[in-house]
Amino acid sequence: MLLPDAVRALLARRYRSRRCEWLSGGGAWPMSVPLGCPSEQEAQRQPDAVRAWAEVWRGWQGAGELLRSERHWRALGTQSLPARLLLRDASDVAAWIDESHNWQRALGRYRHLAGRWPEMAPRLARYFEILTDYTEPDIQRLEALIDWLDRHPGSNLYPRQLPIAGLDTKWLEPRMSLIAELRGGVDAGLRPLPYLVRLRILDETLRRHVGGLSDVSARLDDLAKLELPASRVYIVENLQTGLAFDDEPGAVAVMGLGYGVSVLAQLPWVVRAQCIYWGDLDTHGFAMLDRARASLPCVNSVLMDEETLLEFRNLWVHEKEQNAAAELPMLNTTEQEVYRGLKEQRWGVNLRLEQERIPWSFAALRLGSQSATAGPQ
Repeated sequence: MLLPDAVRALLARRYRSRRCEWLSGGGAWPMSVPLGCPSEQEAQRQPDAVRAWAEVWRGWQGAGELLRSERHWRALGTQSLPARLLLRDASDVAAWIDESHNWQRALGRYRHLAGRWPEMAPRLARYFEILTDYTEPDIQRLEALIDWLDRHPGSNLYPRQLPIAGLDTKWLEPRMSLIAELRGGVDAGLRPLPYLVRLRILDETLRRHVGGLSDVSARLDDLAKLELPASRVYIVENLQTGLAFDDEPGAVAVMGLGYGVSVLAQLPWVVRAQCIYWGDLDTHGFAMLDRARASLPCVNSVLMDEETLLEFRNLWVHEKEQNAAAELPMLNTTEQEVYRGLKEQRWGVNLRLEQERIPWSFAALRLGSQSATAGPQ
């Protein structure tokens, strides 16, 4: 027997999982929600519960239509009981869970944008949060940008050069992938910004190849032309970790690439070197290691093991959202076990150990021990 709170929880789950489908006109309507009408035997076993359940629904007022059913019971006589809730459309569902404002906001914006660009409608429906959370100026900028790109294909301008009122680079650059997806993968026709890689050259002899510079940010294509005879390349997730490295013969530290780590396979001098990956001890750190090894198969990991994780449990923090993958195919057995333990909350809920929190005295010893290893085990 479902009470209104249970129905509300059920509808909230359906709303979260199917609202994008409903936005584009999908779904089978009306939606029927059975309320768990009891049998005569159940009513005889728990008469007080059945009476209270029926009384709650007798006074119910809300979206949708409550359908009742007459039951002709041998011992209890004829009873009129709430049987099911009939919801006409998604607006009824939204009203039930106090989401009417967000639903109507998303629906209105979806219909407006889909009306202007019908070919964009199926993709637009996937971005429910954007349709609800964007401010009106954000929506206006989005609309103006799509309109301008449609009217000026192949402009070859940098994003900052776009002559669109109210559009600034800080707003545009994080949304370029969204624009590409909404337009079905159609090239925006803009000139891409150069991909910059930041690295520290930890050897005085190697620094001579770049005019004595030790801390370098350069375009990926320029670094690919660089003949740098590095014997070891440290790949670290965080900038401050890379800045902490001391000089070391033949070594270079590349920092801050995140999920873009696979671009290093485009640098011949990196491919030829011994590569050591050190990331945060959390699910995303392992996902980045997985991506690094997909392009650099012989990359070794360091300080990404259970021993390190447990050694510094006093420094654990919370990983806001874990990586979604159940398994990461490029991890070795030991790495996969730690990743699985993090996903299964073996040592705590969504825990993470940020690499820069590990004392450098401990890290330096482990980094040095990698010199004799040749690849993942």
